[in-house]
Amino acid sequence: MSVNVGDPVPHATVFDRELNAVDLAEFAAGRPRVLLFFPGAFTPVCEKELCTFRDSMAAYNDVGAEVIGISVDTPFCQSAFAEKNRLAYPLLSDFNREAVRAFGVVLPELKGLRELAQRAAFVADRSGILRWAWIADEPGQEPPYEEVAAAVRALAQ
Repeated sequence: MSVNVGDPVPHATVFDRELNAVDLAEFAAGRPRVLLFFPGAFTPVCEKELCTFRDSMAAYNDVGAEVIGISVDTPFCQSAFAEKNRLAYPLLSDFNREAVRAFGVVLPELKGLRELAQRAAFVADRSGILRWAWIADEPGQEPPYEEVAAAVRALAQ
């Protein structure tokens, strides 16, 4: 399965850092959302990406948007990664791979590791409808940061 712009955020069970199961479709409902899928915590490109979003949070806060990072790492790993990088936004564990499958962003293989999250960014409006999407051609490709920010700003208009 995969999603397209105009589709609702799919239901998928993911876990927060305290091991609470949450429905991704309901998480931060009523707010614009930036859903950032990334291959793995503690990797150079993922660290750069998530820290770039951390450093530009004011732009997202100004329009009431919630930035959410998602990978197949365990909640324990997500917690350590967030602490190391002072990430104040939620990192969710898709350890059971429900979200990557629902969004169609399964990275089949990376250096022998199977079924990681493909690097991708989705912007959903307050109603939970996907309004913008980007999926990397390769794991080392960073998202178009300004395009993500512009997609979120467009929701505020």
